[in-house]
Amino acid sequence: MTKSLSAAITGINADQQWLDNIANNIANSNTVGYQSTSIQFADLLYQQSQGAGVPVVGNQGGTNPVVMGSGVRVASNNTNFGQGTMQQTGVSTDLAISGNGFLVVSQGGQNFYTRDGALQLDAAGQLVTSTGAIVQGWAPGANGQINQNSPLTGITIPQGQVASPKETQNITLGGNLAAGATNPVTVTTTAYDSLGDPIPITFTFTPSTTANTWTVSATVPPAPGSTATGAQALTIGGANSQTVTFDPTTGQIKAVSGSETGTNNLSIGGFANPGYKNLNTPTMNLDFPAVGSTNAVTQFAGSSSSLAVTNQDGAASGALTGFSIGSNGTVQGTYANGTKQVLGQIASALFTNPEGLAKQGNLLYQATLNSGAAQLGAAGAGGRGTFVGGSVEGSNVNLGNELTNLVLAQTDYQANTKVVSTTASVLQALVQNV
Repeated sequence: MTKSLSAAITGINADQQWLDNIANNIANSNTVGYQSTSIQFADLLYQQSQGAGVPVVGNQGGTNPVVMGSGVRVASNNTNFGQGTMQQTGVSTDLAISGNGFLVVSQGGQNFYTRDGALQLDAAGQLVTSTGAIVQGWAPGANGQINQNSPLTGITIPQGQVASPKETQNITLGGNLAAGATNPVTVTTTAYDSLGDPIPITFTFTPSTTANTWTVSATVPPAPGSTATGAQALTIGGANSQTVTFDPTTGQIKAVSGSETGTNNLSIGGFANPGYKNLNTPTMNLDFPAVGSTNAVTQFAGSSSSLAVTNQDGAASGALTGFSIGSNGTVQGTYANGTKQVLGQIASALFTNPEGLAKQGNLLYQATLNSGAAQLGAAGAGGRGTFVGGSVEGSNVNLGNELTNLVLAQTDYQANTKVVSTTASVLQALVQNV
């Protein structure tokens, strides 16, 4: 009789752990990045009171062994890493994982792993979880490139950082010059010198007396602080002006004259007292896109002139105004001068057996001998899921399943307590009758 009592007690203990697990899942049904867990049971050791009998043909049939079980135990507590519901937040620091993988975070000098993407910036500009764990990744090198073989480091958003100015090297034209036009067409743009100072440049295209030919020249206003007056001419292609000739049949550029005849660009710069730092010697080019390309400069009849500068690659200095996280974890800063710069890349971790990870609380996991070592790489590569910026992954708890399990656990618990009470009654009856 004591066997039934001890077996029932193991059942009560196991059911209590089942109830604890269900309660924890339900309590975290709205916890961002929470993965539900489930309980698996296994029976305990058996005591054999009679062995199996060997059959003897024509004399004695075989008999099965008689064994008595001693109860149940919790064999495992598995984590369900199925995808939770994506929830858009619009917060630039939030980050959801679509697919497999974990964020790598550091707390107390030790690495942990999490799918909690409700991130924020701390006072030091570090990207952290709500409990202060620092998100890990790779910082860009001196050349701005990410080396994924370099050691992990905390991802930092340098608030107040100012991007260096970028000296203009190329000014690209696009659009149409009206065939048969008689008036000059002017195009203006602002280029930048090595210190980020603006250089306002005007290009003037004047129709030539020669059909399908235009003369192009460039000027700048007097530099700030200079004594010069009026527009000052720049050299273009090494001369005061150049000619651009169009094919009358196709309307496409046929030739660019001067010392750079046959090329699609003209150097700009070089006049006596420019006052602009990178015009003392030619360092910029006026570029004409390739013939037939989408933005090629053309000369079509029946259309007004629409010539414009489509791009210039210089910029003034500018402070960091925001950032975004790409699907591969690249953190890209946006600056007030319109430039963008890579600030780092968030690492993604895979495990051979993610269910072997040990939960540490605060939505953190720790690697164990049975999870295998973390396999680090970029999100979206090597079987890793992609990152979704401005979103978080909700809990994957299925409340319907949990409520059903709650009823089953309650019934099982009550049945085991019934075995205890019944065994107690039988023992009491035995004592009273002795």
